[in-house]
Amino acid sequence: MSLDTTTLLAVLAMAVVTYLTRIAGLFVADRLVLTGRAKAAFDAIPPAVLVAVIAPTALTSGWAEAVATAITAAAALRLPLLGTVAVGVVSVVVLRNLF
Repeated sequence: MSLDTTTLLAVLAMAVVTYLTRIAGLFVADRLVLTGRAKAAFDAIPPAVLVAVIAPTALTSGWAEAVATAITAAAALRLPLLGTVAVGVVSVVVLRNLF
């Protein structure tokens, strides 16, 4: 296997840009004053990311994952994000082991 210098530099540059994008959020988010629709949009980001992670698994896996997704969605109506994730993990583990 050979290592192309140009490819390595491109991968490293992409890694640096990705890292800087992520870390910039920590510095910029503290300076934002959010009200109204902007606050609602920022509050919707964690659930949107959770759905983006869960939906492909629920739609392409077996019935245990689909049922666990429904349970997780119901829990999301009442619980905070961490509690919702915990309910989802526990429900899929239990359903996979039952059947």
